Amino acid sequence: MDSSHIKRWITGIVVAPVLFAVIYFGTEFIFAVIITLLILGGVVEYNNMVFNKGDHWEKSEGIVIGILIPLAAYFGNIQLMFATVTFAVIVVFLLFLFRLKDHLFDISSITRVVFGLFYIPVMLSYFVLIRHFENGIQWVFFVIILAFSGDISAFYVGKSLGKRKLMPLVSAGKTVEGTLGLIVGSIAGCIIFKLIFFRELPLLHSALLGFMGGVLGQLGDLCESVIKRTFMVKDSGFLLPGHGGVLDRLDSFIFIIPFVYYYHLFVIL
Repeated sequence: MDSSHIKRWITGIVVAPVLFAVIYFGTEFIFAVIITLLILGGVVEYNNMVFNKGDHWEKSEGIVIGILIPLAAYFGNIQLMFATVTFAVIVVFLLFLFRLKDHLFDISSITRVVFGLFYIPVMLSYFVLIRHFENGIQWVFFVIILAFSGDISAFYVGKSLGKRKLMPLVSAGKTVEGTLGLIVGSIAGCIIFKLIFFRELPLLHSALLGFMGGVLGQLGDLCESVIKRTFMVKDSGFLLPGHGGVLDRLDSFIFIIPFVYYYHLFVIL
């Protein structure tokens, strides 16, 4: 067993009880604060990947927006969250307009700021909205089990059985076998969690959420790999030993969380 794998398990053993305690015993506000801090960590990593050292305005905009969006989700609802997003986009463009000089009309910095605010603060702030659900604590744990059970299954199935590369241009380590293991692991994790801790959730819904969440989790992982390859970065950061940065750990959640939110909103009546 290599050292990075050992670090991965040690980090998980240390973080998991703290995470459980914060979610189970903490208030909705504490949970919102934790999500905001994770968003800020992800935004800082994103800024370091996509912006130059001198792009202080753009980096600052991302950090401020990264605070405002999850707080809007907590103090209001999805309408207030998207109102904040709408005016954030307007302000980002206006600030760029008033910084123009020397006839430099390169809006690529705006596109990176706007993409970043949707990719990280908006997508992860759905976790705050999920915590507002009736049985919100159970739904939060459900999402975590969905993502982690698939991630763990993909890792070990891919290591032991993986032969066919999934998308080698994007991620050299991902295999078809690992992806199948991820989907099966996600479904199994969701069903087991439902049977023990979330009996009011219908079995069919837990299985469908596990299947679709597993697929979306893998796609989220691949999409983050595209960003890292574009900017020639191996890991988004180094905050979590054995796991890389915050984005490396949350990449699968980025697509899963909004999916679960809207599945609950439109499918589970």
